[in-house]
Amino acid sequence: MVFTKTSPASAAAVIGGYPGFGCPRPRLSGRGHPHPIRLTAFGLFFLLAGRSETIRGLRGDGRDERFAQIDLRATAITGLALLVALIVAWLVAIARGQSGSPYDWLLAIGGLAYLLAVAWFRWRG
Repeated sequence: MVFTKTSPASAAAVIGGYPGFGCPRPRLSGRGHPHPIRLTAFGLFFLLAGRSETIRGLRGDGRDERFAQIDLRATAITGLALLVALIVAWLVAIARGQSGSPYDWLLAIGGLAYLLAVAWFRWRG
């Protein structure tokens, strides 16, 4: 199976739990269903639900400028949510008397990545 950037098979493999992608070993949930089976079913849904414009946009084979803008906004909101979660986790760790060490490093990496991205896009015009 060849994975390309816009291949629906690559999206289904990553989302659905192709061996080596997210589910290295089967574990049972509380109801007795193995997680890889549920993930594979979810991935097959994305692979086979080709008529929906939203599903095609998520898979990558129906992308246009509108979906690129939606993806950009969704990525920005995700980054903001992660930033808020990291700040809250850092504050909770500091309030408990801990060092907050994993969170401050992640915040520093995020801040540095943001500054480098601004500089890069400013330089490129």
